[in-house]
Amino acid sequence: MFESAAPLRAEFGELETALADPAVHADLARARKVGRRYAELMPIVKALDEYDRISDDLAAARELAEEDASLAAEAVELEAQLEPITERLTRLLAPRDPNDSSDALMEIKSGEGGEESALFAADLLKMYSRYAESRGWKIEILDAQETDLGGYKSVTVAIKAPSVGEPDSMPYGVLKFEGGVHRVQRVPITESQGRVHTSAAGVLVMPEVAETEIQINEDDLRIDVYRSSGPGGQGVNTTDSAVRITHLPSGIVVSCQNERSQLQNREQAMRMLRARLITAAEEEAANAASAARRSQVRTVDRSERIRTYNFAENRISDHRIGFKSYNLDQVLNGDLDAVVKALQEADTQLRLSQAGVPSP
Repeated sequence: MFESAAPLRAEFGELETALADPAVHADLARARKVGRRYAELMPIVKALDEYDRISDDLAAARELAEEDASLAAEAVELEAQLEPITERLTRLLAPRDPNDSSDALMEIKSGEGGEESALFAADLLKMYSRYAESRGWKIEILDAQETDLGGYKSVTVAIKAPSVGEPDSMPYGVLKFEGGVHRVQRVPITESQGRVHTSAAGVLVMPEVAETEIQINEDDLRIDVYRSSGPGGQGVNTTDSAVRITHLPSGIVVSCQNERSQLQNREQAMRMLRARLITAAEEEAANAASAARRSQVRTVDRSERIRTYNFAENRISDHRIGFKSYNLDQVLNGDLDAVVKALQEADTQLRLSQAGVPSP
């Protein structure tokens, strides 16, 4: 049934050999690429091995069932065991985004709603930080523009897993569905009359891209340096350590001012630029290939929302899949598992339908 997966088995064997080669590990970029692909294929190959083993046992049991009644019962049990393995393989073999095994960069920007929007952006950062912590991921702030009340006009973070794992458990594969406009309905701390306000913050999720995975011509960059600033005069440097990089061909602009040195800020800004460039290139090349990528709204306008957080009803609603739950307090504390799993399941069903495979 899964004969078309034979090349994946062969590739897995080649990768296993490569990982045993010291020369591969001498090249860190190559070793990371090989390791990532090996981790992607491992669950597929394990499931294929199990499928083949149970299928062979089932064929033998059926062949001898007429002579031995106990084997007929065993065949029924083996059929039951084969069903979930078949379903798992079907899901694993559905075409997917090759970046799903990557770490992620996440940008959160305040939008409509002024200071309340900036405070909500800070709430979202806290939510994702606690969720990352619960999964054993490391979160690193690359750049942040804070407000006087502790909100964020903009904040960009890197989210890293301790090791390469299955695509559905890696930062980008899990968090890519968070991209879009998030709307909040609550009474802001800045509201003296107790009225409910609606504001929005935008989230953009990009795969972390290694320096070797994309070539950037230095001549295409305009690099400006300036003095960093912070709310209320805090965090202000006396040197021009902040860096703004403009990629002239695409017009993409990134900036970083969080680090103490100009060199460090430049390195962080280049990480953001690589992620933005590869995201833009993939969208241009295959705009219809990824439903998750299409759903990421770049404009922070509350009418283009993907999710609403209603404080009065303690409700979270994801408008793309009709998901709704009444545990907003827990979600904001990092309990995102239910909505993440619902989004991943919807994505799996979409990929299966696009591949012409009946839903398991």
